[in-house]
Amino acid sequence: MNIQIYGSKKCFDTKKAERYFKERKIKYQYIDLLRYGMSQGELNSVKAAVGLKELINSKAQEYDSLNLARITSSEVKERLLLENLALFKTPIVRNGRQATVGYRPEIWKDWE
Repeated sequence: MNIQIYGSKKCFDTKKAERYFKERKIKYQYIDLLRYGMSQGELNSVKAAVGLKELINSKAQEYDSLNLARITSSEVKERLLLENLALFKTPIVRNGRQATVGYRPEIWKDWE
């Protein structure tokens, strides 16, 4: 199992995800999404697992300021997502080609 957690130190659900794996003594790699971002390849992998809509936080301030609700092009949304990292919902937890968005212990349990 190769767990990666993309998140933010200020995100409560990211902290809960880290605690979930620590308590089960499952090694994981934490990536500060706001500091290091996500590559196009990583985004494509996560998007294939969960879908683009799941990755976008519609409650983020940037969502309204960028008028993302009116944008229909997936390519434009992806570009804006990679340029405005605060638009990502967190945590994004990857296990190879599998991925989840948010705190999802019911799914992670099956990965063990």
